[in-house]
Amino acid sequence: MSRTPHHPTREQIELPTVLDCLSDPIRLAIVYQLAQQERVSSELCCGDFSALAGKSNLAYHFAKLRECGLMLTRVAGTNRFMRLRREDLDARFPGLLNAVINSAARDAGRLQPLFECETVGAEGS
Repeated sequence: MSRTPHHPTREQIELPTVLDCLSDPIRLAIVYQLAQQERVSSELCCGDFSALAGKSNLAYHFAKLRECGLMLTRVAGTNRFMRLRREDLDARFPGLLNAVINSAARDAGRLQPLFECETVGAEGS
């Protein structure tokens, strides 16, 4: 059995599924943190999001983000590293990801408790 999680192909990423996934505040905060981290490095590990929720709750949200095509998960030993599928999303829905991230940044004050998730190397974000 392969340890590589299933990811939809670029063509399988559907707008209603992506928008539905982004409607959850925790998943939006995860996407926002991944976008902020792109400036420093392209990946974050599961533990970098521990301030958002418990492990099992985060695992559920990570799976939803992966299954809808927003996030790519790479398994390395016992670690899982995540990054946005920016290239695929920009090809399928030009400007959508930037619009979502910009909107999340504007609403960061209201969503501050979610966006205070500490990430490695993202000081000053």
